[in-house]
Amino acid sequence: MNINFLGRNPREWLSSLPVFIILLGVLVLSIGENLNSQLNKLGNHIWPDYHILRLDVPVPSCDPNIDIESEVQKIVAQKKKEAADDPFGGMFGSEEVNEGAIRESLGKQAELCRMKHEAAQKTIELKTPNVERFVAVDMALSALSQFRRDNNQIFLAIVFFVCALTAALTHHHIGLRPMQTVMDYRFGITAQLIAHVSLTYSSYSYLNNGWASGTLIQNEHVRWFYLFGFGALALVSLFQLFTIPKTAKPGGSIGKALLSVPLFAYMAISSARFFIFETGNPQGMVLFVDKIMDQASLFLNIGLYIWVGMLLKQTYLGEYIFRIFKPWKLPPELLAFVAVVIMAVPTAYTGASGIIIIAMGAVVYAELRRVGARRNLALAATAMSGSLGVVLRPCLLVLLIAMLNKEVTTDMMYGWGVKVFMLTSFLFFLVSLVAKQGPMKIAPISEALSPSLRAFQPLVPYVLIFVVTAAAYAFLLDAHLDEHTAPVVLPMIILLLLVYEFVVKNTKKLLPWLLLLVIPTATFMYQQDGLMTAAILPLLLLLVLVLESKVKHSPDEDKHETYEGEERATSLENSVRRATTDTTVHIGALLSIMALSLTVGGVIEDSGIFEEVAAQSDFFGNIWTAMIALVIVLVIIGMIMDPFGAIVLVSGTVAQAAYSQGIDPLHFWMITLVAFELGYLSPPVAVNHLLTRQVVGEEEIEKAKEDTRGKSFWIRHERYVLPLTVMGIALVLVAFGPLVYQQYF
Repeated sequence: MNINFLGRNPREWLSSLPVFIILLGVLVLSIGENLNSQLNKLGNHIWPDYHILRLDVPVPSCDPNIDIESEVQKIVAQKKKEAADDPFGGMFGSEEVNEGAIRESLGKQAELCRMKHEAAQKTIELKTPNVERFVAVDMALSALSQFRRDNNQIFLAIVFFVCALTAALTHHHIGLRPMQTVMDYRFGITAQLIAHVSLTYSSYSYLNNGWASGTLIQNEHVRWFYLFGFGALALVSLFQLFTIPKTAKPGGSIGKALLSVPLFAYMAISSARFFIFETGNPQGMVLFVDKIMDQASLFLNIGLYIWVGMLLKQTYLGEYIFRIFKPWKLPPELLAFVAVVIMAVPTAYTGASGIIIIAMGAVVYAELRRVGARRNLALAATAMSGSLGVVLRPCLLVLLIAMLNKEVTTDMMYGWGVKVFMLTSFLFFLVSLVAKQGPMKIAPISEALSPSLRAFQPLVPYVLIFVVTAAAYAFLLDAHLDEHTAPVVLPMIILLLLVYEFVVKNTKKLLPWLLLLVIPTATFMYQQDGLMTAAILPLLLLLVLVLESKVKHSPDEDKHETYEGEERATSLENSVRRATTDTTVHIGALLSIMALSLTVGGVIEDSGIFEEVAAQSDFFGNIWTAMIALVIVLVIIGMIMDPFGAIVLVSGTVAQAAYSQGIDPLHFWMITLVAFELGYLSPPVAVNHLLTRQVVGEEEIEKAKEDTRGKSFWIRHERYVLPLTVMGIALVLVAFGPLVYQQYF
């Protein structure tokens, strides 16, 4: 039964709306935080003593008009009385009272008191109504900034559990295969019930042990979130166990049912076995889950990145970009290569390939299908769309590695990361050429160049919106686009692109909107950096207007192609609502795996396996066998853990074993990043392929199987074999190439 209120269903009211409010709130609070910093700078520029004016003026309690002579006599009388009452009779000091010294001291105190009163009076006089209004705004923004810092964990807890409940209720958790039959649902839901009950018990133990300790429990509210959140998930699983969807097919097999169990449930059950039954430490599960709260801002940023991807999917930006290449009639393999290389840039900002697949995989797949790429090739490119950029500046994984390992620096890793990126890009291109299914021909330059250049025109407003918005953040808020600000700048840019598409573009009056963006930004840039810098934006605007007037519009410019099964939003509100609804299930599925992979890391860490290996320097025999073993271990870790948790685990365990075998730290971490990506692409888990299926839908996977039935092994399994071939060769070269060079050259 469909229940709607004001045109919204219960899921949109109870899931999409709260998540939208929190994500938008984080954006607004981030702007407030940057604006607060800029206001402080502006205040100090206008009023040199603004750092004093913004605080309450303390009124001195001393009396500047003190009667010094009267006070001198009082002090002298007091000291004489004390001398008379001294039982030692002045044995330890002179009984004489120095009136001159007392008078001089009181004079200095009176002078200091007058100076304090004069300073306070001067400050009060400087605090004009304008200053007070400025301070009021400054303090309000400061309070909002503090509010965000104090409540980041609460925001993350709400987003995590609301999205996890949404993913559970809609059966969108990530597994090796989707639930299709009644037996699949029975096994999958039962496993989730066991996982959630274990986590609920762990949460109760965590809270109870805090009470039993008799000390103040820090962040007690978060522990309550765990208890009620996992408890609610357990109740949902219990309810679902007796309400199997009517769409489920009858029957099923145990083998396929086991593959349908969500990955996070396997992680939770294995962790429960270790922490609850083996070590008798039930709170251990939630202790490791709680690590996501230590980096609440980072995991909120992951949610924002996913939202960016879902919003971007609602725009026509991807279609316009691929239109540039369409006149060249590139073979599908070259188009896939272009897509994978282009996606390396956003991957470098998000810091993990899984995040970029969830965020933008649907866009990559849709655009490759739109220009005619076969399904399996599009699936392979989507799964690999984030694999090349994790070694590029300013990837968060590299920053985390440098923070945890003093043996390497970000400059060292980014420098070699460019070389690894070029290697993997070349390998993808080479493998695509070898595995091509048709002639590797492109259209002649005389035919393709002109329409390709014309295809740039619809992108100009998008580029201008991107540049102006990024410039506004940089110059107005001092928030330059980098790995720290990208999570809050990019959503605003994409929202403005949607406003342009659904509001501004339809009015055919672009100039007023552009002036609204350009004029204040250029004015501020002039004040900060002078005329030359400020002239950039108006000149860019002039260039846009010239192009707009000179270039002839194609009658097909506003016609948009759709591939089979694709739906487009019809309004701004509908596009944002649809994007947020999609975001909730993806956040719930991805953060569940990330949180529970930390418990798996805890099991490995507490078992002490790697410490024992690291302590035995002759365990591997030589550096070659050590390298083979380390590569295998790193690939396996990449299969079962999220990248951030895996880096923390490897830093304290595998890295030490590698260093003890004489492997250079920089070499080791380059191997680690490539091995992780191979692990994310490798069966039986193949997380990146599971995420790809999550964003493109099971129907597309089934159609890909139907399309390739009866064809060659490569074509039938291209979505797996192509990425494995590229990253496998890359890992061998990165791991053993330097060793061969050192040994023989």
